[in-house]
Amino acid sequence: MTIHATQVGETGERVVFLHGLFGQGKNFTQVAKALQPELRSLLVDLPNHGRSSWTDHVDYAEMADTVADFLRSDFGADGPVHLVGHSMGGKVAMVLALRHPDLIDRLVVVDITPSVSDGAGEFEHLLGSLASIDLATIDRRSEADEALREQIPSATIRGFLLQNLRAGADDRYGWQANLDVLRRDLATIGDFPEIDATFDHPVLWIAGETSPYVQEEHEARMRQLFPRTRLVTIKGAGHWVHSEQPASFVSALRVFLTA
Repeated sequence: MTIHATQVGETGERVVFLHGLFGQGKNFTQVAKALQPELRSLLVDLPNHGRSSWTDHVDYAEMADTVADFLRSDFGADGPVHLVGHSMGGKVAMVLALRHPDLIDRLVVVDITPSVSDGAGEFEHLLGSLASIDLATIDRRSEADEALREQIPSATIRGFLLQNLRAGADDRYGWQANLDVLRRDLATIGDFPEIDATFDHPVLWIAGETSPYVQEEHEARMRQLFPRTRLVTIKGAGHWVHSEQPASFVSALRVFLTA
């Protein structure tokens, strides 16, 4: 298993970012730059995404252990790091903190909860839309964008998804994300594993004001697993909090991680 990651910054405390479904570590580049010089960041491509290895199934414990091993070998070798995870990456981050508490100082969970996530239908639609493109007929990224236009009217969402489209050495396009496995195991991605542990370190739980992923009924389970949780809601943000309200997101991170 190979994990790809990019470091941003050379000074300050260390913070690791884990992206959501369809994402890549580079999605947090501007956030990481804005956190300098107080924090130096590691932007991780999770398995089956970006330039990290593909697997034959999705398993949160395995992903968390893989990232933990990677951090222990380098970025986290000198002691605990801060960890920020969004959506699917937030679930990986929670599992990692519960299974490897010695590795994590402070945890930030962005717009997701340790429970079954509603929204599988939306992601099934997005994955199905990508799979419907005949890449053998695509010579330019703009052609893929046009092929998705009817199924996915939002140019912002199409742009986010199409960052996974890459031209190979033969100039033919392919998907960096492991679409077949992600689509098949979407129920696992939406679920959360049973873990008999607690993480007794400070946790910031960030929710988007207009997002459906964090509900009042989720709070009891969050506080059971993470008793030192503080919930913050970012006004005017949906599920992609860090891209929709970047200034507020960076401010919340800086205050919490440097306190």
